Amino acid sequence: MASNSIRLTQSIGPRGAPAQRRWTVPLMVLYTRFGAGLAAAALLLCTPGSSQAAGTLPLAELAKPGRVLVLRHAQAPGTGDPPSFKLGDCSTQRNLDAAGRAQAGRLGELLARAGVVRAKVYSSQWCRCLETARQLRLGPVAELPALNSFFGRPEQREPRLAALRAFLAGLPVDGPPVVLVTHQVTITAFTGQGIASGGGALLQLNGSDVPRVLGEIESN
Repeated sequence: MASNSIRLTQSIGPRGAPAQRRWTVPLMVLYTRFGAGLAAAALLLCTPGSSQAAGTLPLAELAKPGRVLVLRHAQAPGTGDPPSFKLGDCSTQRNLDAAGRAQAGRLGELLARAGVVRAKVYSSQWCRCLETARQLRLGPVAELPALNSFFGRPEQREPRLAALRAFLAGLPVDGPPVVLVTHQVTITAFTGQGIASGGGALLQLNGSDVPRVLGEIESN
């Protein structure tokens, strides 16, 4: 599939129960890393639902009113962060490499070609997310703690997701494009999808804290 397209996936259903046939994150990985609670939730996410026709949407879909792109940070080799991790100190974190910076820049160029040249951009406070957001060149980047990672911190999962849902519920359904740069763990918990570095899910706001998942952009 071309890097400037979106792969359709099953629309999200009631909170915590997306009707999704495709599952891209091994259940054992979820159990090992996040415990039995998330693994049990994953079983619910895997319950078959009605199918949706396959197809693609152009990146210009983001330019429509009430659209939100939830983007995983670009390529940053490794997993998690070093034991010395400190928020606000990039030297203690896992960061983008040259390929990751180029990847984020390419996505920004593709969005611009599709007519998305400005957006409200929010980011996790992790350096790799902030750098990804800035490389898009879509406008000023605001830090949003609700997008912060809870990898290895299962007690932070529900408070983070609740804050993110509240944020989305407060956005205008007819507002300008919004880009949220976050982490794999956040996107998977929120949408039930596994997303590659530099990829993301496109949402349609509906005035609730459970926006509709329209599709997925592939990493470029």
